[in-house]
Amino acid sequence: MSVRVGFVGVGAMGLAMASHVLKAGFAVAAYDLNAECLDAASAAGITSARNLADLATMADVFVAVVATDDQSRSVTKELAPLVKKGSVITIAATNNPGTMHELGKYCDGYGVRLIDAPVVYGLDGAREGTLLSLCGGRDEDVEMARPVLMSYSRDVLHVGELGSGQLAKACNNLLHWIHCIGNYEALLLAKRYGVDAQRMREVLLKSPGYNNTLERWDGTRFTWQEKDMDVVLDLAQAGGLVLPLSGQTDQLIKLLSATDVRDLLYGAEASYLGRRVAPINRQAGAA
Repeated sequence: MSVRVGFVGVGAMGLAMASHVLKAGFAVAAYDLNAECLDAASAAGITSARNLADLATMADVFVAVVATDDQSRSVTKELAPLVKKGSVITIAATNNPGTMHELGKYCDGYGVRLIDAPVVYGLDGAREGTLLSLCGGRDEDVEMARPVLMSYSRDVLHVGELGSGQLAKACNNLLHWIHCIGNYEALLLAKRYGVDAQRMREVLLKSPGYNNTLERWDGTRFTWQEKDMDVVLDLAQAGGLVLPLSGQTDQLIKLLSATDVRDLLYGAEASYLGRRVAPINRQAGAA
């Protein structure tokens, strides 16, 4: 019997992912608390479920595209008692690894498989079907879900045991936000000394200082930085680690926005730490 797929959450990310699964030939059903999102899914050819209990009867592999740990808990704890034994619940949200351990034990009590499979490359990757899925869980559980995940991913990487996918996502997010700060300060330095920031960016993209965040700089969305860094710092504290750069990044990233990046790249002036920064007037000296 072919695998049936159920999506929980078909907002912008979830709908894009579910559409790729549908195109890959799977039967896809979905549920979302937002009626407009569910209508959009129906218009895309995805079967609508009336509620989670209804969705539980319509799939073998479930993909939860939600935002928070509490939402992952709510969805998993409602689904697990209702789905048939052996089904796989996939958490595609970015959560704390500890949440996966908690929910894994809960699912085991119902004979239900749980894997974590957060994704990177964002909304553009979801629309293009080029996300990267970072998985944690038992080998056989990840393998059962792999064909579904590959429908919207460039690759599916099995990192390790349950929670390892979330750990990999936390490490990736840490580097991403560190790069955001480093990129901003480097280009601000260039701008201050009269070199066009966009030109300097082009130079750095061909230099050892290259990073993917810099390449995708124009499309960086400053949406989840606080949540992402909370996970990193919680893990560090629980592990007895002192990570000074992570702490500084947590504070500095809260001060940046997409508007700041656009001003830096394309504006006459930029802003940082509450100060407007313009190129130095060489004749008048630094302000």
